[in-house]
Amino acid sequence: MDCASPGGTDTSTDPDLDKNQAFEQGHAAAAGLTPPDSGDRSNGELGPKTLRRLAQNREAARRSRLRKKAYVQQLESSGLRLAHLEQELQRARQQGFLVSTLGDQPDSENGDGASSFYVEYARWLEEHHKQADELRAAVSAHAGDGDLQAIVDTVMARCDEIFRLKGATAKADAFRVLSGTWTTPVERCFLWFGGFRPSELLKLLASRLEPLTEKQLDSIDVLRRSSLQAEEVLSREMEALRQSVTETVAAAGSSSQSCSDDDCTGQMAAAVGKLGAMEGLLRQADDLRLRILEETRRVLTIRQCARAVLVVSDYFSRMRALSSLWIARPTTGVN
Repeated sequence: MDCASPGGTDTSTDPDLDKNQAFEQGHAAAAGLTPPDSGDRSNGELGPKTLRRLAQNREAARRSRLRKKAYVQQLESSGLRLAHLEQELQRARQQGFLVSTLGDQPDSENGDGASSFYVEYARWLEEHHKQADELRAAVSAHAGDGDLQAIVDTVMARCDEIFRLKGATAKADAFRVLSGTWTTPVERCFLWFGGFRPSELLKLLASRLEPLTEKQLDSIDVLRRSSLQAEEVLSREMEALRQSVTETVAAAGSSSQSCSDDDCTGQMAAAVGKLGAMEGLLRQADDLRLRILEETRRVLTIRQCARAVLVVSDYFSRMRALSSLWIARPTTGVN
């Protein structure tokens, strides 16, 4: 067989080029872009429409490879950021637990009630972390409903205990409970009557506990609307109390009178008496929280209750960690 051209010139070609041409011709044939007799044609004999389609296919494949590469890089970057954030949160929890998790420490002159609650709250929080870890391990191991129920019952019993201690502290110093001085600075920004808003807790659970049945979602929505109404009533009562105390103090005297006058003394005593109603409002707010928690448990299954405890626990842990990160943030432009 004569392997030379009529002029005697070698017509051998680059093997890679032959592969590319064979691939493009085969790709075009598979896509129905070449006529049946195109197998004997070279790449240069393909029609303009076929060449244009092949070029578009190559460009689409190139863009697909670039998108895949960018997506992989994005995943790797997100993974690194997530790992870094987890490290920061863990570091903040370790450093902030003793520094800022418990907020402002009470002065000894304010009595033993507030100091005792701070100690008990610190102990409760440490034990709660352990119980949450135990519950998380049980959920991951697909423990039975009986085991999950036992852990959830223990967690809720401890919550009841801390609410009881909080109520006793409110009788001794309602203003410390109202301001939530045992919490972190960030947590205090979101406090309502010295604790969480039940309606916000229900909103969190509805968005994180998936999947929930339509009946469960409806029940949670009813609970949330009921809680909102009760919260609005208590907030209006608190505002009315503040207004009443303000008016009483303003009426206690003028610049020409001394507060040692009988009228002034009587007005100030009346203001102190009105402030006593603060403890009752705090008790009603905690009763609402406990009622919503108990009714929410009735709506959820055992396994959903376990997940709900973890969702709420993780949320408040992140709030405490956020406060530590805020305190430890680098500041610029400060002399």
